[in-house]
Amino acid sequence: MMKTTKKISAKDANAAPPSKMIDGRIRELGDWRGEMLGRIRGLIREADPDVVEEWKWRGVPVWEHDGIICTGETYKAVVKMTFAKGAALEDPAGLFNASLDGNLRRAIDIREGETINEKALKALIRAAVELNRSKKKTAKKRPA
Repeated sequence: MMKTTKKISAKDANAAPPSKMIDGRIRELGDWRGEMLGRIRGLIREADPDVVEEWKWRGVPVWEHDGIICTGETYKAVVKMTFAKGAALEDPAGLFNASLDGNLRRAIDIREGETINEKALKALIRAAVELNRSKKKTAKKRPA
């Protein structure tokens, strides 16, 4: 029996909660990229149980906590985690391997067969959350 998947449309995105849209993307991919996106999602949730999932920019999973932590984009050859404020984060394990020239973002490209340093990734996620919190506190202190 052939398994069919439904493409996620913009109309669907307006009707379903973001977590369901991400579930759908993982199922829709049906290959190593879906498995990797699911694994990344699990690690994000482990690192920050209070994370909020969003579905933005015509179908990009986004994880937020006091601002964007990262996105989970899927391409033919990579699953890309883009950290919104990655340039401001310490990366002692050297996870960032893409978008290294920008002033703000940094990304991790994961290719088929590669493994994730889960401990380092969770630390990076927690650092991104802490950076978002510190920026939020600074913004509240500024006079109007």
